[in-house]
Amino acid sequence: MAETTARSERETLAARLPEPLRPLARLAYNFWWSWQPEGDALWRSIDPEWWDACGQSPVRLLREAPQDTLDRAAALPAILERMERLSRGLDEALARPCTPALPAMPDAPIAFFCAEYGVHASLPVYAGGLGVLAGDLLKEASDRCVPLVGVGLLYRRGYFHQRLDRSGWQHECWTVSAPEQLAVERVLGASGAPLAVEIPVRDRMVHASVWRADVGRVPLYLLDTDVPENSGVERFITAQLYIGGREYRLLQYVVLGIGGVRALEAMGVHAVLLHLNEGHPALAALELVRDRLARGEPIERALSAARGRVVFTTHTPVAAGNETYPVAEIEHALRTFGAEVGAAAPALLALGRPEGAAPSQPFGMTDLGLRASRSTNAVSRRHGEVARAMWAHHWPDRREDEIPIGHVTNGVHVPTWMAGPMRALLDRHLGPEWIEHPADPWRWAAIDAIPDEELWATRCRLRADLVAFARARSVSDRLARGEPIEYVERASRSFDPDVLTLGFARRVASYKRLNLLVADTERIVALLGGAHRVQLLVAGKAHPRDDAAKAMVRHVFGFKEQLAARVVFLEDHDLAMAKLLVAGCDVWLNLPRPPLEASGTSGMKSAMNGGLNLGILDGWWCEGYDGANGWAIRSDTMLDAPLQDARDADALYGLLEREVVPLFYERDAGGVPRGWVRRVKASLRSLGPAFNTARTMRDYLVQVYARSGVAS
Repeated sequence: MAETTARSERETLAARLPEPLRPLARLAYNFWWSWQPEGDALWRSIDPEWWDACGQSPVRLLREAPQDTLDRAAALPAILERMERLSRGLDEALARPCTPALPAMPDAPIAFFCAEYGVHASLPVYAGGLGVLAGDLLKEASDRCVPLVGVGLLYRRGYFHQRLDRSGWQHECWTVSAPEQLAVERVLGASGAPLAVEIPVRDRMVHASVWRADVGRVPLYLLDTDVPENSGVERFITAQLYIGGREYRLLQYVVLGIGGVRALEAMGVHAVLLHLNEGHPALAALELVRDRLARGEPIERALSAARGRVVFTTHTPVAAGNETYPVAEIEHALRTFGAEVGAAAPALLALGRPEGAAPSQPFGMTDLGLRASRSTNAVSRRHGEVARAMWAHHWPDRREDEIPIGHVTNGVHVPTWMAGPMRALLDRHLGPEWIEHPADPWRWAAIDAIPDEELWATRCRLRADLVAFARARSVSDRLARGEPIEYVERASRSFDPDVLTLGFARRVASYKRLNLLVADTERIVALLGGAHRVQLLVAGKAHPRDDAAKAMVRHVFGFKEQLAARVVFLEDHDLAMAKLLVAGCDVWLNLPRPPLEASGTSGMKSAMNGGLNLGILDGWWCEGYDGANGWAIRSDTMLDAPLQDARDADALYGLLEREVVPLFYERDAGGVPRGWVRRVKASLRSLGPAFNTARTMRDYLVQVYARSGVAS
């Protein structure tokens, strides 16, 4: 790859540090540390208060910590030894040879395009599950030495921060992150000046700089239009993730898709294959066609060659996730691009509609992904069935089971999401090498031999850590809302580390049905306050323009007086909070309206930590549930929504009352719930090897990337 990156920020940071700590600058600029067992502990040991105040950002910690703090850290052998071990580990990770991953090679990688990346909380370019999955896949590619690069956008305002008022209504605010505060470096061109990419947006060329974030050995390139050459409107294009205005989002998709391909070319990154993750970057396929046309190829050959280099993953059946645009809007956004392709423009724009559709029909980003790629996959077996039915009109001459949409079920990056105590337990009993091969089922068979007492003690520790966090966070949230002192103080003593803890934390959308948790006030109050107590942690953000989802949040929040001692809504859900929640909750609840859950991954993360899933049979849980590793609700999709909700809520309460709560509190003389632990072991043994990104990456390599059809 011909691109170079600026080292001045890293060098400046190193120069600020005491000599013994200077290797920290290199570690700070590679997110590899974030999924190592000692990673968080290294930074926290420098100064735990500064670490949390800086949003757990190593770059900010090292830039902003007082000099005497750094000097004190430089004199502590434990910190220096831990730094040395991590530095040596990073060297070894970067030096490993690439895994053969045909058709990709080190000088011809796979380019993974996505609108968001959840790599770490300190890089705020993510909103929810799509981004977290993308971040997990980059980490897995690094662990497997797969030749892959990521392409996205640098949102300086990121996604919004959530605050609830005293009525429970959500309010949003955005904070601006300067690139200097992030672990990103500006990409330079061959001349040593910052790389500038020109992108045809509407009726002129918009300029974008490129920043690089290192995710282990995988570079993540982020385009940024906030440069002096652009107008105020153009500088704002990449400012904010999932910005509310449709026109702005479309301009983002132009920059991501068309600009992303041009950025790779400008850097000398010759991607052999483009993986378009959801419809947002689908315009990248049109840029591949334009490049072929510029070489003088006829449009039919250019289209065929472009399709041979593109694979597409669709992530949701929800209409809002499959955006369409009126013809006039798409033509306006691509006016300059249309001039570049000339007479081919109508044929290219027709790719955003089913073949043979009227030219007046809206242009769909998912439609473009389907038609301009050599293969399409859904993200779970059930989602594959739904997607084939949903998009069958693109293949009117085929039966539904012949629609060429397969599936690669999502997974989670185990080193990222498995909490330290659980990782240490499995290292002792499965052998330390198991973490390098988490998709091998035989390695998980040793779960059964773990003493129940050890597994239960680990689960209790994780729950206690979560309860301590929930208490502290609840106090700060209530103080910020101006709640009465008595209500604030109650938060610090309400949650109990020995009580069955349920969790519901995910993006709040209407189809996720948060409202089912409190659909029957009498039963939920009795359940939470019964002889065998239960406590519930809820977290999640509603989209700023989704008032129905905001109303769900307020509805649950409205029970704070009756259920204040047993229910907490934790504000501003992010990756850092998510790691504690999925590790500490005993039961993970998932209640989508089927068949709208494409996959879901939060329940997989809970399972990796010994949590048990209770969910609607939809998405990944259709594959994961076996009758002994959790609980399932079979929702009747033929019912109208109110009746379906009522029946599903009744099933939820019934399972909790009759099975979940009694099993958790059924203890032997030693205080161990043997039946519960038996189910936890069944969950770990069955779900652990099946729902991790090592298996997901293997499936992409074998089923998607290595398939024939790649054109040069």
